[in-house]
Amino acid sequence: MSAGLGVIGRPQMPIYSASKHAVLGLTKSAALEYAKSGIRINAVAPGGVETDMVRRAAEDNKQFVETLKSMQPTGRFADPEEIANALSDKASFVLGHTLLVDGGLVSR
Repeated sequence: MSAGLGVIGRPQMPIYSASKHAVLGLTKSAALEYAKSGIRINAVAPGGVETDMVRRAAEDNKQFVETLKSMQPTGRFADPEEIANALSDKASFVLGHTLLVDGGLVSR
């Protein structure tokens, strides 16, 4: 798991962004390392996802969560199933790839 900030940067979030960039480098290297063993390694980079953690945050700071949602081009967070459905064993030739499942957030 990475995030959109693994593909782009953002002011005031250098450590988080650097850690997500590192995940992408590890993904590419590990994918090449294990390819001949039939093991596919890819990274998923979601945007905002409606999780229990987000729901708890909304209880404490509804405006913060609404601001995060407004940053999404879709104006909403993804359902966790939308992230899971983007991954498929049918994509057996996809290797070392970062799949942005971010509702267009990085495209902004």
